[in-house]
Amino acid sequence: MTFHSRQDTAAALDAQLGELDLAGRLALVAGLSGRAVFTTSLGIEDQVITAAIGLDRLDIEVSTLETGRLFQETVDLIGETEERFGLAIRRFRPDPADVEDFAAKYGINGFYESVEARHACCHVRKIVPLGKALEGASVWVTGLRRSQSGNRANTPFAEYDAERNLIKVNPLADWSIDDINAFVEAESVPINPLHARGYPSIGCEPCTRAIKPGEPERAGRWWWENDEKRECGLHVPDAAIPSLNSSSL
Repeated sequence: MTFHSRQDTAAALDAQLGELDLAGRLALVAGLSGRAVFTTSLGIEDQVITAAIGLDRLDIEVSTLETGRLFQETVDLIGETEERFGLAIRRFRPDPADVEDFAAKYGINGFYESVEARHACCHVRKIVPLGKALEGASVWVTGLRRSQSGNRANTPFAEYDAERNLIKVNPLADWSIDDINAFVEAESVPINPLHARGYPSIGCEPCTRAIKPGEPERAGRWWWENDEKRECGLHVPDAAIPSLNSSSL
């Protein structure tokens, strides 16, 4: 699929997906030419998508980034989810040599000391493994929702990801947390027990805390940073995130 055809397909999809329910959205994605990959963090919205893929036996690969710093509850949920929906979740892990290079430069928990160090850690543990997960894919499915944070308020149903040269589909873009919870209850979807302990958004254990009443869903991610739009780099241009090889580090 060429650059322009993927752009055109993404624009057409964005209009079509808004008229369908979740099952219809994912079925449409599964019917596209090329390989579709859903990357799950095992969060509650991602569990909804995994459930829909598994229940309808859709031809969409399910992958996760096993960073090496996940909560044990998250790791345990991978196997539980596979068993519940009869599917295999592919694990992508960081290169041990990259982890060692990061630790030698910043210290194993150096991400607390500066934004650039935190970005470098995310690059090693998330961005590089994501590239491997999406290698050869035509479509990337994510669990992004507009109500998760101000930074995601304009999330489309589909868009062309120029950096990765693929179509990025966000089938839950217009779903609220109430919609998510209703689906989980109706389909008996297994979810991370940390959600019940005040963690609506769950990443690596050292970088995630429970949120306080009234805080946005993603306030517990990288809480020590001041930037209200902080992200790990998975859903922003990689050029904005320094790597270990960057001269700026």
